[in-house]
Amino acid sequence: MISSLGVLMSLNDPQWGNRGGDDGGGRRPNQGPPDLEQLWRDLNRRLSGIFDRKRGGGGDRGGDRGGDRPPVQFNPRFLGGGIGLLLALVVVVWLASGFYIVDASQRGLVLQFGRYKESTDPGLRWRLPYPIQSHELVNVSGVRTVEIGYRGSEKNKVLKEALMLTDDENIINIQFAVQWFLNDPVEYVFNNRSPDDAVMQVAETAIREIVGKNRMDFVLYEGREQIAAVAAKLMQEILDRYQTGILISKVTMQNAQPPEQVQAAFDDAVKASQDRERQKNEGQAYANDVIPKARGTAARLLEEAEGYQKRVTLSAEGDASRFRQIVSEYAKAPEVTRSRMYLETMQQVYSNTSKVLVDAKGQGNLLYLPLDKLMQAAGAVAAAPAGGGPEAPSPSRPSPAVSNEVPPQVVEKSDTRSRETLRQRDREAR
Repeated sequence: MISSLGVLMSLNDPQWGNRGGDDGGGRRPNQGPPDLEQLWRDLNRRLSGIFDRKRGGGGDRGGDRGGDRPPVQFNPRFLGGGIGLLLALVVVVWLASGFYIVDASQRGLVLQFGRYKESTDPGLRWRLPYPIQSHELVNVSGVRTVEIGYRGSEKNKVLKEALMLTDDENIINIQFAVQWFLNDPVEYVFNNRSPDDAVMQVAETAIREIVGKNRMDFVLYEGREQIAAVAAKLMQEILDRYQTGILISKVTMQNAQPPEQVQAAFDDAVKASQDRERQKNEGQAYANDVIPKARGTAARLLEEAEGYQKRVTLSAEGDASRFRQIVSEYAKAPEVTRSRMYLETMQQVYSNTSKVLVDAKGQGNLLYLPLDKLMQAAGAVAAAPAGGGPEAPSPSRPSPAVSNEVPPQVVEKSDTRSRETLRQRDREAR
């Protein structure tokens, strides 16, 4: 039976579809292979002949096409064995469809009837075939980038995302990029419908909140790095709140500038600000030069005042102590103490002047004694024996020893002049 069916359905038969006369399509034998429709019609006729013979009727059907062949006996066991083999092959193929490969940069998520079951590591893995189980491969090591305010290049601006309002009610144009990667693939796949769009919306929301709390100068100049760091922290908090399984790697400020419509006015404002800073720096430099000097002068005056205070205080205390001692001595010998005090006072007075006025006998006549000239002359005489000796004292401040050593000639002339003056005053008085 099997051999008969094989001969019947063999495509290697050179007479397949060419037996008999005309095939109904005008084709004669040995004029090339028939087309697919003719093969299908021929197969149907042969199968119909087999089932007719089994029922015992229609033995002469087919005419001259099947008269030279023995009748084919059909065996139902053959058909059952072929179906079993086919089913076994289908089952093997179905089970083999459960194998899948997970790369080193990926993680596999196995779903059972659409619900998460387990995660698989890199390598060759197997799961129950579809529709019982299915899998998804998620890249967990690749760094992904989201661009806010531009696309691809800074020239391709997206003003709807880039224009933001600052705390001082100024509009600025900010372009930045956010780099992120997956931290938990399960949360990334199952907790949010569009996690990539969520990252963009969260980034824009965080930047707008931070810019809205700061002034324009801080955002454009000194606060770029600080704003990027605070934005990354705030974005991570929001994404963790939504359980997206995303970890923010870095936030980079690409550009921050005022809108093009007010760029000229903003440049003028920047120049004015720079002039203000320059003048402020110059004033600060001048203050740094003057203030330390003034503080030094003030400190010196304070020290001098404190020294003067101490000196006056100690001098007053010494005078008071000396006065108390004089009072005690005066109580013991008033006349002697009075004379001594008079002599000491006159000595102190005369020691501080170079001229002496003497009242001769209360007549109102004055005797002039040129002590300054005498002292200068004495200084000149002392400086005369030069030749390597010690330096002579200055005439303005002579030493006591030099001032007492008056030359005899000068003393005699002074005495003679004084006597003549006294005699003349006596004559006038008479």
